[in-house]
Amino acid sequence: MPSRYVDRGIIKWAPFDALVGYHSLLEEMKYRLGKKEKPRLSDDDLEELNRNLMQALKESREIEIRYYHDGYIHSTFGKLKKVDYANKQLILTTFETLEAENIVEITLM
Repeated sequence: MPSRYVDRGIIKWAPFDALVGYHSLLEEMKYRLGKKEKPRLSDDDLEELNRNLMQALKESREIEIRYYHDGYIHSTFGKLKKVDYANKQLILTTFETLEAENIVEITLM
């Protein structure tokens, strides 16, 4: 005897779609609550940043840069293309522009 069950497809999941707005609100709250203050670097840390920066520029080495943005520490990779002393920015070969004051760590690869 054939089954008389007919699947309603996506319609049966429609009541759960009402939670979509709620989910995005929770994600935004988690993001806001996870924010941290910008770390303060000591003179020794700043000296090491400067040393690694000059070595990477001189030897055209790839670097990993950790930087602070919008309450979180982010990371990027690349080679230094230019150091813009006037605007206090680093420009990578990937065309990313980073504010020097937001850089937390530079690691030579």
